[in-house]
Amino acid sequence: MIKKLYRSRRDAKICGICGGIGAYLNMDPTLIRLIALVVIFLMQIIPGLVVYFIAAMIIPREPEYPSHHDDDYSNYN
Repeated sequence: MIKKLYRSRRDAKICGICGGIGAYLNMDPTLIRLIALVVIFLMQIIPGLVVYFIAAMIIPREPEYPSHHDDDYSNYN
């Protein structure tokens, strides 16, 4: 199964970027948010926020109804 990066619908504070990255990396989204906050301040706030909102435009939103495509076609007759 291929993992895909999505913006989270369930664990979103602003745009769901940190929640999606946390789900993709199997990490606590709060830890991702703290890391993102430190990085944004190290990038002097404005460039960090620009990067965040560009990521929000590029990373697709998590599907509302996940597809159930299997790579195993043996179930089909």
